[in-house]
Amino acid sequence: MPKIKTHRGAAKRYKKTATGEFKGSHAYHGHILGKKSAKRKRNLRKATIVSQVDAGRLKKLLP
Repeated sequence: MPKIKTHRGAAKRYKKTATGEFKGSHAYHGHILGKKSAKRKRNLRKATIVSQVDAGRLKKLLP
């Protein structure tokens, strides 16, 4: 069997934590930031844990 290749696009966006969860950035922080409050934008800066549904998909992309 050949080696499983890592999906390079996903590898640049998500990192695996020590407990096996996936860490990534929030959505809605790319543009149209003038109408969003400072508190909302500040919280979007922080990393978040990917939901369990999406984590199943990421396991295939990031072996």
